Amino acid sequence: MASGWAKDGAVQEQIDSTVEDGINEARQRLQQRGPSLEFCEACEAPIPQARREAVPGVRLCIDCQAEADRNDTHRAGYNRRGSKDSQLR
Repeated sequence: MASGWAKDGAVQEQIDSTVEDGINEARQRLQQRGPSLEFCEACEAPIPQARREAVPGVRLCIDCQAEADRNDTHRAGYNRRGSKDSQLR
């Protein structure tokens, strides 16, 4: 339910746009990685075959990837296109 000057469905459009941006970012990161590694590049633990097949170009074991995801500050956390500041420019 949109209110004020927003058109109907504006909130859902913001949500869809944010999800789409996240998917596109993840796809770009996967395409840059190349072949999967057999051993984690951070801790040298073996990467299971199932993980290598599920995630093409995987470079980290599950534990190291979880830590990297926690430390990833690249994501803004919200859709900037929907913020008031971006609408004023």
